[in-house]
Amino acid sequence: MTDNPIKVGGVETFSTVDFPEKISAVVFMQGCPWRCPFCHNAILQDTAADSGFIWEKFIEFLKTRRKVLDGVVFSGGEPLVQDGLENAILEVKSLGFAIGLHTGGYRPAHLQKILPLLDWVGFDIKAPLNAEHYTKAIGIQAASQLPKIKESLDILLKSSVDFECRTTCDPRILSIDDIKNIGDTLSSLGVKKYFLQKYRPIESDTTTTDSDCEQFFLNSNLIDGLRSQFPVFDIRK
Repeated sequence: MTDNPIKVGGVETFSTVDFPEKISAVVFMQGCPWRCPFCHNAILQDTAADSGFIWEKFIEFLKTRRKVLDGVVFSGGEPLVQDGLENAILEVKSLGFAIGLHTGGYRPAHLQKILPLLDWVGFDIKAPLNAEHYTKAIGIQAASQLPKIKESLDILLKSSVDFECRTTCDPRILSIDDIKNIGDTLSSLGVKKYFLQKYRPIESDTTTTDSDCEQFFLNSNLIDGLRSQFPVFDIRK
């Protein structure tokens, strides 16, 4: 049992898409400081919410899956919100599982602390790295958030931990030029792996069409440019 318990909103017990080249379980941790308009896990945003999830039962489940699962991904929400993340990772890692993390870069000091325990990080870049664009993308004023996001990215770039950056292409808040801007910035910083993810309209979005969502991937100038900038680039739909 962790000394500093974590709050979990739920788990996915078998995933082939959340941890590259690994079969994993995904822990959706409760709480997120941001309000991204494209979030499909809005139920996880409230840090105070209690799902009734029992962490010890999940650990017992993992003990029965040592020869089935390769790793466990801590997702969210935003996992770095919770102080108990480190102890939870240690407990899972002691069972022999590789550890992945999904994050938007909140709390870089916390990321730095747990980084030696991680095998891979999926780092979400929501928009071009300026306050105006990021405010639209995270649903709160981003001026105070951007320094933390940039610091977290710098921590990953200076580490030996495998990581990727990825952007969800929500046409309500991002344009093709915005994606080009993100690509130029990440490439100049030395990011090697970048992925575009198709936006799938949330329940309240009744106006965005599939054509709106596909426009990014049908733009050959954009896609060819990104392929030339990054050693590893792909589209996830």
